[in-house]
Amino acid sequence: MGEVRVGLVGYSFMGRAHSNAYRQVPFYFPEIESKPVLQALCGRNEAAVQAAAAAMGWEDVETDFEALIARDDIDLIDIATPNNVHVAMAIKAAQAGKHVFCEKPLAMNLAEARQALAAVEAAGVVHMVCHNYRRAPAVSLAKQMIADGALGTIYHWRSQYLQDWMMDPEMPAVWRAQKAVAGSGALGDLLAHSIDLALWLVGDIERVCCDMETFVKERPALGGVDATLGATAGGGEKVKVDVDDGVVALARFANGALGTMEATRFAPGHKNYNWFEVNGSKGSIIFNLERMNELEYYSGDDEGGLQGFRTIQATEEVHPFLGLPDGGGRYWPPGHIIGYEHTFINTVADLLVGIEKGESPAPNFADAVKTQAVLEACEGSADAGGWAEVETA
Repeated sequence: MGEVRVGLVGYSFMGRAHSNAYRQVPFYFPEIESKPVLQALCGRNEAAVQAAAAAMGWEDVETDFEALIARDDIDLIDIATPNNVHVAMAIKAAQAGKHVFCEKPLAMNLAEARQALAAVEAAGVVHMVCHNYRRAPAVSLAKQMIADGALGTIYHWRSQYLQDWMMDPEMPAVWRAQKAVAGSGALGDLLAHSIDLALWLVGDIERVCCDMETFVKERPALGGVDATLGATAGGGEKVKVDVDDGVVALARFANGALGTMEATRFAPGHKNYNWFEVNGSKGSIIFNLERMNELEYYSGDDEGGLQGFRTIQATEEVHPFLGLPDGGGRYWPPGHIIGYEHTFINTVADLLVGIEKGESPAPNFADAVKTQAVLEACEGSADAGGWAEVETA
């Protein structure tokens, strides 16, 4: 039985999700020969990283990234940091011969994403980006149905990713509200997920027409940050918010399909409403992350008097990720549902299989470059006030 010794950078929200996945994957995916070892957790605050490592089961800690990648007992570097350091860390990790797993978006811009892709390809390491929503069983079922022709020719993609956590104008300017750290606002934070799913389910996007708005122009400066309570304001000083709060976009796909996409952190009552609908010549599918075990399906083949959307409970052993190779259920009996954390477990499972085979699972850095190209076209479109072509390789 092999081991994949992990060095994780970052121990907040995403760090916790990734840590749980490494701990749980051997239990739910016993057929995978390589077992993850929580070798070292890395963060700048020694006391905080020590406490996080103890709570999440990491064997050791580092406070310096260079020291982490220099270790001989690390096989995989997992980057769960703010966006502005993703690429530099990914390149250094690849050059050190480590496999790389990175949170989304991969980069601050398209040029950086291409640099990261070139680095991992030159090093010959396995690389993957954590778009975990692909691995909700209902979403993977949607992919299977589209690939099998259940929807026929695809005509429309429409999506909304709605949250409300930044609506309070007195909320401090956390890193996600700072362009120098985040790269963008709702665009890269939320719409990147919708774009990744659209590219995966429908196909390449050729051009976009986008507009964005910052609803709260200034916020209190960031003071201290508590792992439980979050950010606190610092001294009453206001700073400019230079990222978007909301974004809307039209898209034209290479296969002729039309797309609409919306993302915002200013939709009262919506906590994590990641919704999409795909319409084709033979039917439609609808998914909503807030009901992540369900997929709505409309079939034009049903008899006229019985037509209507049906709700598929994607919790059966025949559905993606839910059945063991030798039979039986991987998680729980049908209808007992799984949760957000299982999307990360499924993602890490595919990453481990990829490392075993020496293959980079999708979405890998090449897929991330495509997503970044669409993000960059959206920004260019919003700045210029018209349609923008999506760059290709």
